[in-house]
Amino acid sequence: MSTAELEMPSRFSIITIAAPGIESPAWNARLRWPSFGDDHVALEPGDRRGIWAAQLDAAVIRADRAVVLVAEGIGCHAASWWARLTPRSYVSRVAGALLFDPPAAGAGTREAFASPAVALPFPSLVLAGDAASAPVSAIESWGSRLIDGHRQRKGDLLSWRSAQRLVERVTAKVVERDIERILALHPLQRQ
Repeated sequence: MSTAELEMPSRFSIITIAAPGIESPAWNARLRWPSFGDDHVALEPGDRRGIWAAQLDAAVIRADRAVVLVAEGIGCHAASWWARLTPRSYVSRVAGALLFDPPAAGAGTREAFASPAVALPFPSLVLAGDAASAPVSAIESWGSRLIDGHRQRKGDLLSWRSAQRLVERVTAKVVERDIERILALHPLQRQ
């Protein structure tokens, strides 16, 4: 970590979500980000969604800053399910999500994390290692943006600051687009 990063406080609290047993999550393997964020909520095998959701609720409440969710694989569907069904008081603390390699919604995914097909209540990016096999229907229903996620970073470990900067850029663009849309629909009336 550079001296500037040590001096500058992080704007976001990172909560990572991954299935158990993953030694090197995609964000670590490809982008050299740390394996775990400020908090980590592992998905457990079996039907333990309620317990997992309560653990994610607790992690979000513990965060002392706005939250960025970073999920991989089935964790992407779990994060979407949580965001769509958890109380607004928790979800409103989430600034955005980075979703790595969500699997296509197979039978197990649909059963385990079925939720309304509405856009996530925060900006999200899907980083797919193979864009051709990315689950387009899930990405569209989440309201996510798909970006090429197969890039590999070499060299020193990069801190979560790069993830935070990515969310800041995407959030700024989403806000800018929303303002443009509002102005187009409701032009300011001059008196």
